[in-house]
Amino acid sequence: MKFSLNRELLLKPLLLVSGAVERKSTLPILSNILFDVSGQSLTLTATDLELEMVAYATVDNQSDNGQVTIPARKLLDICKSLPDDSMLTFETENDVIKISTGRSKYSLSTLPASDFPNIEQWKGDVEFKLMKSELLRLIESTHFSMANQDVRYYLNGMSIETEGHEIRSVATDGHRLAICKIANPELELPARQVIVPRKGILEIIRLLDPVDEDIQVFLGSNHIRIIDAEFSFTSKLVDGRFPDYRRVLPRNGDKILNANKDVLRQVLSRASILSNEKFKGVRLNFGSTELKITANNPEQEQAEEVIEIDFPYEEVEIGFNVSYVLDVLNAIKETDVKFTLADANSSVVIEGGESGEALYVVMPMRL
Repeated sequence: MKFSLNRELLLKPLLLVSGAVERKSTLPILSNILFDVSGQSLTLTATDLELEMVAYATVDNQSDNGQVTIPARKLLDICKSLPDDSMLTFETENDVIKISTGRSKYSLSTLPASDFPNIEQWKGDVEFKLMKSELLRLIESTHFSMANQDVRYYLNGMSIETEGHEIRSVATDGHRLAICKIANPELELPARQVIVPRKGILEIIRLLDPVDEDIQVFLGSNHIRIIDAEFSFTSKLVDGRFPDYRRVLPRNGDKILNANKDVLRQVLSRASILSNEKFKGVRLNFGSTELKITANNPEQEQAEEVIEIDFPYEEVEIGFNVSYVLDVLNAIKETDVKFTLADANSSVVIEGGESGEALYVVMPMRL
C-alpha cells in the first residue's frame, strides 16, 4: 500500500473521526483509525463500539488498494505539527506504516485491519432530511438537561421523537425538563421515539455547523445514523423507556411574568456568586412591581438583587437551583422570556417570548 495526500486534505477528516476514538480502551485496536484506500478515495473509520465515525478524502494511490490501522492520537499530533501544504506519503511495510514529507520521516506501528470492529450493517426504518442548523438547534436547545451518570441510565441521553410533521428533542435529569420541537410541513413521519446516549449527542454538536445545508438522519431499532457529504456518524441507542414527560408538564400555572432575558440573566448570575456552592439555591420573591432575588451561603454572606416587573397577582416566593434557570436563559435565543408559575411548591415553565419552539420546566427547591 502506498498513497499520498496533502496535509490539509487529511487533517479535516482526521479531526472529524477523532471524536470517536477510545482513549483508555482495554482493546488497543480502538485507539487506531482504520484507513481504507480504494482507487483514489480514502475512507477513515474510528469507533469506540458505541459510536462510529467515518470521513472521506481523495488520495493519489500509487499501488494496490488496501486497509491499515494507524494510532490516532500520534498521527493527529504529527499532522497538526507539520507545516501547511506538506505533502504526506504513506507506505506500509510489514507491521509498520512509514510517513514521509520533505525531509521528515515517521514510522508508526500498525495493527491488523481485520481486527478492526465494524458496526453491523442495518437499515433505518425512519429516514428524514433536515437542515444542519435545525438539527443543531433541536439538540443545543435541550442537551444541557440530560443526566450525567445517573443510575436511571435512560436519562443519560436525549429522546429524539418523530411524529407527523414534527421532530422533537427531550432531555431530563429528574429535576428539570427541556423540550424543543421543529415542524416542517414537508415531513410525513411515523410516530417513533429513540434515546441517543449522552456521548453521541455531544459528538453530534461537535460535528454540526449552523448552516442551511441538508443532512440525512436514519433511525433504526438499535442505532441512529447521520450522513453528510463529508462524514457518516453512527451511534448505538440506549435500550430503555424514556419517562412519559407529558404527565409532569405543569397544568396549573395561572401567573405569568414576561421579562427581559439579559437583565434577568445578569442579576441571577450576580446573585449566584454568593449562593451555596453545593446546592446553588436562590430565592425569588415575585411582588406586584418588583422581583427580589436573594442568595446566601454557609459563611453568612448574602446577595440581594431587585428588578422592576409587572406582576398583577398575589405575591409568590419560590426557591430554585440558579444553575438550572441560567442554563435555560442561556439556551433561549429570544430577547424576552415568559415564566408561568402557580405557587411555591409547583414547577415553573419557562419559554422564549415569541416562538414557543422550546419549553423548559424547572422544579422548585426548598430553601
